[in-house]
Amino acid sequence: MNTTNPNIANEAPLLTPQAPVGEEQRVEAVLDMAKQHMGFIPDGLRLYSLSPTLLETFFTNVGYFQGETNLSPILTTMIRYLVSAKSKCHFCIDLNEGFLTQLGVNLDTARATRIDQSKAPIADNEHILLDIALRTINDPDSVSKEDIDKAHAQGWSDHDIFDASAQASSNRAFNYLLRTFNIEQQGVFA
Repeated sequence: MNTTNPNIANEAPLLTPQAPVGEEQRVEAVLDMAKQHMGFIPDGLRLYSLSPTLLETFFTNVGYFQGETNLSPILTTMIRYLVSAKSKCHFCIDLNEGFLTQLGVNLDTARATRIDQSKAPIADNEHILLDIALRTINDPDSVSKEDIDKAHAQGWSDHDIFDASAQASSNRAFNYLLRTFNIEQQGVFA
């Protein structure tokens, strides 16, 4: 299912991602690493070519959540997917649906979580982290000591709880950048 917004699907991106003069090799090095890791360069990542330091920081952040965190790949992808759905970032919805299917998640099951997050195909003890992460971006004042205690009781550390919330927060910022500059589908920079 392509979730591209029909109202802006045919609009050109508002910015053209070109590396600053003299920084082309620095940018290409990061984009090449992304291509090696993912098999392609997401246009959302390509947008960061405008700022090599932010590109490196963003790519490092992505790498952290794909291997250095204690959170499972399905949980981190589900956080990104549901944050993207709430942010109405069609590019990221489609991208994360692809990642979820690569992780073995049934697409209909994934889509059902957009209506009811309790249907998320994650381990039972991960639901509290998903809940805290989503409330981080939707209603941060609602996260309480009781929620943190519940996460601790499920075996999660403060570090893990922070990671889940940081994943949601950074993804929300990314979603809004893409929406702001009309990056609604892969291939807009082709």
